[in-house]
Amino acid sequence: MKTLIELHGELVSGATTVEALVSQAKKTITEKDGEIHALLGLYSDALINAQIAHAKDMFARGTATALTGIPVVLKDNIVVRGEKATAASKILEEYVATYDATVVKKLKDAGAILLGRANMDEFAMGGSTENSAFGVTKNPHDATRVAGGSSGGSAASVAYGAVLIALGSDTGGSIRQPASFCGIVGLKPTYGTVSRYGLMAMGSSLDQIGPFANSVEDAEIVFNAIKGADDLDSTSVKNIPEQNHTLKKKIGVPWSFVRREGVDAEVLKNFEASIEKLKGAGYEIVDVSLEHLEKSLSVYYVVVFAEISSNLARYDGIRYGMSIKDESMIKGYLKTRTEGFGPEVRRRILLGTYVLSSGYYDAYYNKANLVREMLRQEFEKVFEEVDVVAMPTSPIPAFKIGEKAHDPLAMYLADIFTVPVNIVGVPAISIPSGKTAENLPLSLQLIAPHFGESTLFAIGKDFEKLY
Repeated sequence: MKTLIELHGELVSGATTVEALVSQAKKTITEKDGEIHALLGLYSDALINAQIAHAKDMFARGTATALTGIPVVLKDNIVVRGEKATAASKILEEYVATYDATVVKKLKDAGAILLGRANMDEFAMGGSTENSAFGVTKNPHDATRVAGGSSGGSAASVAYGAVLIALGSDTGGSIRQPASFCGIVGLKPTYGTVSRYGLMAMGSSLDQIGPFANSVEDAEIVFNAIKGADDLDSTSVKNIPEQNHTLKKKIGVPWSFVRREGVDAEVLKNFEASIEKLKGAGYEIVDVSLEHLEKSLSVYYVVVFAEISSNLARYDGIRYGMSIKDESMIKGYLKTRTEGFGPEVRRRILLGTYVLSSGYYDAYYNKANLVREMLRQEFEKVFEEVDVVAMPTSPIPAFKIGEKAHDPLAMYLADIFTVPVNIVGVPAISIPSGKTAENLPLSLQLIAPHFGESTLFAIGKDFEKLY
């Protein structure tokens, strides 16, 4: 698979054209997406043709970037003006966006070709893309297995070669886990470094847009294109502090947390082998202790359910989206909510409403935020000693479609290695690290301090050279 830099060189030299890249992407989608179902639809010809013309003009004027003329897929909770954006939910099945998300504007300015909408778990709630109202996305490595979630469509579209890069959103692992399951690179940036304006909110203090790619370098290029302060997002970081790029060449591993019950034997063996390779490449491995890491899953689900309950209150059948009429307004409202939302979304709204209800707000939500702060402080202390913390991305490889569909608790427990990152707001990257005996992808997760993306890219590139 070619890199962004290699393709850019071919576009500059005339060895290929923007039209040829778009045509090839569409051809691959036609040939493969019928089985995989990574996409919910392509954007309109008018939009695609306008972007092609803009990209060609940028090459003609000498202003082309590494993303100019490159087809990109977006998770279907990122809005593009004049195009459908459903969040894979019946309640927004016919919604057409009236504005561009900030990341969309940045990609357009860079000359990228926004090609299509990727399937996902409804409103980004799930870890398998089985919760989409429009059908499950299958894993390109084994069509009997899930592609991961909630950004499964974005990951699968890169994995089967439709596009080189895609955007997803990560609330508790929704970029890193599908990247792991599909054998590609997935980056969850520092909270606030990439604008969330135009991203349909799930957990406002946790959500973060980030890229999927085939290499760490390509993920870095996309991140640099979409990052930056945004006045339209109040959580956007206005002044990103300068980072010290001198590596200590120390990697922290919370071994007592990693070597736990429920971690697949092949996952653990591969992780230990990956750590040994990094050690052989000159990195010092340090056993670190994060006392409150065990509580991270409980903290995450209290916080995210509460924020889901608040954010999804707006989908009431009155302001916009699906609206079911009945003899009274309240009956119409109830029907819209029950028929418009799938079972996982309804489950999370109900649990979140309970968490925020009178008498439970302090017992659950406030207490979760207290532990969240304690965990943040623990990570800060560990990062004084090491460059990054390493863990597996997922405790298990890609599982069979339907295997966990009726056991939500088992699905939630699969987030054990990814949710601490979102709780604390730090960046993390998932990098392919090998395969199981059944040829299923496995990966290494590296976690850096706030605004430490450059550290992730440096160590990530070193790690790629070991495979």
